[in-house]
Amino acid sequence: MLLQLRRYGCTFGVELDHEAAGYCKDRGLDTVTQAMAGHLPFADDTFGLITALDVIEHIDDDRGALREAMRVLRPGGHLLVSVPAFRFLWGRQDDINLHKRRYVAGELRERLTAAGYDVVRLTYINAALFPPIAAFRLMRRLLPKPESLRSDFTVPAPGPLNSLLAWVFGAERIAISRFDMPFGVSILALARKPDASR
Repeated sequence: MLLQLRRYGCTFGVELDHEAAGYCKDRGLDTVTQAMAGHLPFADDTFGLITALDVIEHIDDDRGALREAMRVLRPGGHLLVSVPAFRFLWGRQDDINLHKRRYVAGELRERLTAAGYDVVRLTYINAALFPPIAAFRLMRRLLPKPESLRSDFTVPAPGPLNSLLAWVFGAERIAISRFDMPFGVSILALARKPDASR
């Protein structure tokens, strides 16, 4: 995402894992710092935008991480968050990715407002994939557990599948620009740090 976002301004990344931070630096992303989301190495009121895309579900103290993001956001700045949705969708992929939780919309909204944010927009996303993923995850519970955890995904995904998924997500983008989705595999929220001067 840093490569995408740097078109719009100066970007900084935070990565907990030493190896992943090194990988970023090897790719020329030298503004990536190894740190914890609950202890960001930045001054108060530094950023106009913070993204936490599939991040806070990995953190034990997600509320603390949201408060810490609030600290380094400028007044009037925005936080963009995506998280996995619905506990009943928990599957092997959550275990492999070391998720601590999946959310429902009300839960994420509560955490954001408790941290002091004004929620600008909150919607489920990946609605088109919700029925097949829900069916797959629920059916898999009927099968014996495998001896070892293996990903549900092939990396990299085959080209035609990637193209199909890109088309599905692109089509959904049009829908969510007009209305909030009532369900989906993930949740996307845009929140704002209040600006007392306004």
